[in-house]
Amino acid sequence: MIIDSHCHLEYEPMASNLNEVVDRAYKNNVKYLLSICTTNDSYVKILEIIKHHKQIYGTYGIHPHEAKNYKKLSAEEIVKKISLSKKIIGIGETGLDYYYEHSDSTNQKILFKEHIKASQKLNLPLIVHTRSAELDTYEILKTEKMKKDFKVLIHCFTGSKVFAHKLVDLGCYISASGVITFKKSKELADTFLSLPNDRILVETDSPYLSPEPLRGKPNEPSHIVHTVNFLANLKKIDSTKFAEITSLNFFKLFGQLN
Repeated sequence: MIIDSHCHLEYEPMASNLNEVVDRAYKNNVKYLLSICTTNDSYVKILEIIKHHKQIYGTYGIHPHEAKNYKKLSAEEIVKKISLSKKIIGIGETGLDYYYEHSDSTNQKILFKEHIKASQKLNLPLIVHTRSAELDTYEILKTEKMKKDFKVLIHCFTGSKVFAHKLVDLGCYISASGVITFKKSKELADTFLSLPNDRILVETDSPYLSPEPLRGKPNEPSHIVHTVNFLANLKKIDSTKFAEITSLNFFKLFGQLN
């Protein structure tokens, strides 16, 4: 069994033919999908999707790119949004992205901390997006964990090996996307090789980042098999066994799914 721990099923081209997308995933042994929220509009769509698909779960959160549009969003409001469905099992994606600077870093930090407060209150995993913001991401997570511990999943990790191990030392889980299969991602592959297997999850981040040999095409959950196979070969583990390891890690983090 494989679990796609991070996809955006409300995005096109998947949204308009979701039944077929889910069917292809199931045929590739992808049993559960976690559709990740980025805006309030996407959340409305996710709530509708999870009503009609037993194997799809969701999260609520605001992407750091959108921080400028959610300056007043509080932890209390996040908690209220999550209470709308028992199938909302995580908070995010949230975090810091200084690469594109779509939102001011100060606004990103404030919003990130509100998501953390909600995670601490509800004991739900926080899904973290971090790009070109390793120092601030680490310092915020470390400081807030000292106040009250919470569960963290770093999604689509592409950072440094030093950063990865500092995150693991904080108790974070780290997810690999199709990026790890790219020919120019040798340093990233080396980082994941060095990480303990019991801290690794897998994801597509679909419709983005299709793995080799499908790079450049719209991504979807069924494509995750290429990422799983790549990591299994990297770790010298049978691919079925490695898929089970990552699924067990998902359940440790998010709990058992009905």
